[in-house]
Amino acid sequence: MDNIKNPHPAEGGHFIRSLSLLDGALLVIGSMIGSGIFIVSADISRQLGGAGWLVVVWLLSGFITLAAALSYGELSGMYPKAGGQYVYLREAFGKLYGFLYGWSFFAVIQTGTIAAVGVGFAKFTGYLVPALGDGNILLGKADGFNVSAAQLLGIGMIFLLTYLNTLGIKSGKWIQFIFTFAKIAAMGALILFGFFLFRDHSVWHTNWADAWMARTEIKNTDTTIAHQGLIGLAIIGPLCAAMVGALFSSDAWNNVTFIAGEIKRPERNIGLSLLIGTVVVTVIYISVNLMYLNVLSMNEIAHAQHDRVALEAALKIFGPAGTIIIAVMIMVSTFGCNNGLILSGARVYYTMAKDGLFLPSAGTLNDKGVPGAALWMQFAWASVLCLSGKYGDLLDFIIFTVLLFYILTIVGIFKLRQTQPDMPRPYKAFGYPFVPMVYIVLAATICLVLLKYKPAYTWPGLIIVLIGIPIYFFLEKRTKKNE
Repeated sequence: MDNIKNPHPAEGGHFIRSLSLLDGALLVIGSMIGSGIFIVSADISRQLGGAGWLVVVWLLSGFITLAAALSYGELSGMYPKAGGQYVYLREAFGKLYGFLYGWSFFAVIQTGTIAAVGVGFAKFTGYLVPALGDGNILLGKADGFNVSAAQLLGIGMIFLLTYLNTLGIKSGKWIQFIFTFAKIAAMGALILFGFFLFRDHSVWHTNWADAWMARTEIKNTDTTIAHQGLIGLAIIGPLCAAMVGALFSSDAWNNVTFIAGEIKRPERNIGLSLLIGTVVVTVIYISVNLMYLNVLSMNEIAHAQHDRVALEAALKIFGPAGTIIIAVMIMVSTFGCNNGLILSGARVYYTMAKDGLFLPSAGTLNDKGVPGAALWMQFAWASVLCLSGKYGDLLDFIIFTVLLFYILTIVGIFKLRQTQPDMPRPYKAFGYPFVPMVYIVLAATICLVLLKYKPAYTWPGLIIVLIGIPIYFFLEKRTKKNE
């Protein structure tokens, strides 16, 4: 962490490059690890059944994420400026494509994730202080629209982090430093305790006895659950569907590209941050799942109460104290995660505003050298999503289009190699063209399978994106009129 003094950080209206490689890597790690790793394995187990397939899902998700991250390194070196993926899409395909990503990013992707993580923080705070949990309805009826203490606490947490980030990049990076290291240490301790304190090795051997017997749970009636064996190609659909949760838990790895304008030597450090961060998180995620398999049977993982697999594991390892341990771990994890999301997201709106595609005030820096107005706009919409309670549905809808934008961005590498062959490329995509093409094929396969198996989560996401088209042309017309 560099302690750089800048008496006039916003001088000239430009960001100051004060973030190191370590800061970038911690932003990747901190933004990726939220609450998903503590719950997603339950759904994966119901989809596939076998212990081996549970690990395969997390390995594949890690590989796909790493392939994308290695490919993004080339783009980050070409365009070392704030905005990240928005800029890459704009440069490769034009302003409309960049705007559709930015529109979806503000409407759902970033703000919806911030809302979900904020309320997740509050729900686990409710374990320690029930009055602050989602069971305490403050307004409305439990079976209709309501406002719970957890929603207000989530908004309060988002407000605090937004305010701290308006004080300058140093505030944001120190929060990221402290909470990311705390969550890595806590998860490392949980993994070690799960292997060395839990002595009943019969669970591990039982789980691996039929590790490759893939089977998915199907509901025959409202109360009966049966198992359907998966053979050959029949496993592809459930495998892709099961990867949605793991991929979402591994998402936000690209947040470091949004703050490229504040990273030292971005042509080198952004690519390395992506590599280091995604590798570290993949290792942690696989290790956590191996710990689950050492402590819990596949049935216990699949049917953990409210899908809280980590809580069930902690209860086995630590007894009743496990509830408190996991609650504190998730509070630390989600707090640090939201800091990274809040810090980086505002830089996208800032760049869009500079292009005349967002509210003009979002394109200004405050006296601390950060986009304060954009941070507060982000807070306002995330708060609305918190109160609506619909952020979970919106995120389910958008995961399909998130993958589409990733695919399109990596296709942009191929296009830019043709249209801008002389553009300086301090770092070239690892394994080009093989690794980027592997990502495109795998991610496209998942999208096609989702269209078939989860249509309710695909078409609504496309509709959200398409709503941005008339908004884009309205903004373009207004910009030309003002010129």
